[in-house]
Amino acid sequence: MEPRNNTHPLEFVLLGFSQDPDLQPVTCGLFLSMYLITFVGNLLIILAIIADASLHTPMYFFLSNLSFVDICFTSTTVPKMLVNIQTKRETISYADCITQMYFFLIFVELDNFLLAVMAYDRYVAICHPLHYTIIMNHRLCRFLVLVCWIVSVLHALLQSMMVLRMSFCTELEIPHFFCELNQVAQLACSDTFINDVVMYVALVVLATVPLSGILYSYYKIVSSIRAMSTAQGKYKAFSTCASHLSVVSLFYCTGLGVYLSSAASHSSQASATASVMYTVVTPMLNPFIYSLRNKDVKGSLKRLLVGKL
Repeated sequence: MEPRNNTHPLEFVLLGFSQDPDLQPVTCGLFLSMYLITFVGNLLIILAIIADASLHTPMYFFLSNLSFVDICFTSTTVPKMLVNIQTKRETISYADCITQMYFFLIFVELDNFLLAVMAYDRYVAICHPLHYTIIMNHRLCRFLVLVCWIVSVLHALLQSMMVLRMSFCTELEIPHFFCELNQVAQLACSDTFINDVVMYVALVVLATVPLSGILYSYYKIVSSIRAMSTAQGKYKAFSTCASHLSVVSLFYCTGLGVYLSSAASHSSQASATASVMYTVVTPMLNPFIYSLRNKDVKGSLKRLLVGKL
């Protein structure tokens, strides 16, 4: 492969899932449906929380932020893929590719951090209920969300800057439906050792720290629930974190599945297919999980929808 004399390539080619023209309309319809469900479902959660004063609590404040991030998360990848299918063009410009990668990294890390913050919120609510309103005050909640944004933006900026220093070869095909960091780095003709070290160290740290916080929070929560004397108290305590625990399991299991499947099969196509689970399916299911398992959210959604009719 010939390098491009350290000049930036004009376009990358996103190969997507299938080159079969007969499958393109099916793929387009499927992803358009999932995107609309994700957008509308998460938007309804946000509107319900804003409209219902009883939901103006730390738990629902974090949930509204998670819903907003999920809308943005899906919007960084799916619309571009749909446009490419409709226009029958598989290309994405260098600038657009870097931009897509930058925002994707921001929102995937925000999902990661917000789930950890929500786990901490549930830990305080169950393990320190008498001090909950004092500890989880509005100032702390806003501060935690702000820190999540700052760390995510700085991480995305670092990774994007590392990609900008690469020179690329003439073969610019990405076997994915979006500009995924690792896939783009594999196309570089320049030495990527420093990039690889920075990429993997940052990703490991930023994945391990929130996950460790989540596991520790739920270890303390389970210990606190087991110490409760009544079955009713145990059920009430567990029900307050059941939705969050479902979302955490879905996000991390699908994300881990992506890397395990790609490592086992060494297939970029398999990795692209598996990536759909945490980039599209998980944000789509989150509103259903929170609305179906949460009486307060269901009641607020009913009042919101009835009021609009």
